[in-house]
Amino acid sequence: MRGSIAVLPGDGVGPEVVGAALTVLQEAGRRFGHTFQCTQALIGGCAIDATGDPLPRATLNLCLRSDAVLLGAVGGPQWSDPLAPVRPEQGLLAIRQALGLYANLRPVTVNAGLESASTLRPEVIRGVDLVIVRELTGGLYFGQPQERRVTPAGRQAVDTMFYTEQEIARLMRVAFQLARQRARPGLTPKVTSADKANVLATSRLWREVAHEVARDYPDVTLEDQLVDSCAMALIRRPADFDVIATENTFGDILSDEASMLAGSMGMLPSASLAGFRGAGGAIHAREAGDTHGGLYEPIHGSAPDIAGKDIANPLATILTVALMLELAFGLKDEGAAVRAAVDRVLGEGYRTPDIMQPCKLVADPSGYIFKW
Repeated sequence: MRGSIAVLPGDGVGPEVVGAALTVLQEAGRRFGHTFQCTQALIGGCAIDATGDPLPRATLNLCLRSDAVLLGAVGGPQWSDPLAPVRPEQGLLAIRQALGLYANLRPVTVNAGLESASTLRPEVIRGVDLVIVRELTGGLYFGQPQERRVTPAGRQAVDTMFYTEQEIARLMRVAFQLARQRARPGLTPKVTSADKANVLATSRLWREVAHEVARDYPDVTLEDQLVDSCAMALIRRPADFDVIATENTFGDILSDEASMLAGSMGMLPSASLAGFRGAGGAIHAREAGDTHGGLYEPIHGSAPDIAGKDIANPLATILTVALMLELAFGLKDEGAAVRAAVDRVLGEGYRTPDIMQPCKLVADPSGYIFKW
């Protein structure tokens, strides 16, 4: 098989973790007989510096004609002025909209041997295996008006949370299809819909539409939960969750919280898709009739404080490659092989500082590395 991938290393530790992931991708291709054409382009802060635009047209065109996109991270203190008219994060939001990537899948599992990396007790996180399905192209991040203004009474700012029933329904269908595909022996598939229906009109619509979609999936249980209660339950009883479906802002916050179950944001991958079909994990055609395999990125940021020190955890990006192999290219065995390799590395005791336990320095041909 041949596949084309737009590679957007981005800022901070992005180039480091993407470089490690590409090494794994090419090795997987060599072992399984696949060829991946990887073409790099700019996004985020480095794109602003080079072109003045966080998502240059050349980058977007590359992404549109590629089978999938692999992204590192964007942002950094040099571009963090809140009054700046152009910011790195604008490139990330723009590419999601341009590719129609409305569903963000963030799986959370606890790797064997990393139970002590979490701040929670091992018995609390034992058996955690959940996916957060976050709506990605609506809500507060895209709603209008969105502006800052100065009035005689002082400075004001407004953000608008806006959703249509169609946007909610398509996201909920992804969640139900995923829950059905993930069905595990002895467990009923379950979707937890996290909202704030006691306060927000958008959440009341969200809950209403979620129940309408649920009628098409009688084999999947739907559970409504207020987002603040859901945040508490993620810490108190995380193993009870299967698939959590929620809107953009809530999903952003909940998935970062859930990363601590695995011990570090450096352990969690994500996939942003224009649709999802449960059977075989195939990608839906977009509304325009085109197809795209999605955008794949670790959930962590650019971590500028450790950029260039060669201590960033690449495992989230490597696991992101496993997701890309499975979802964008339908290569399930290859994705499983990458995850198995990650398990072996962790089982042998290799660590980066974010997941480190008491350790010692071990001699290695490339220098000294941390090993537990």
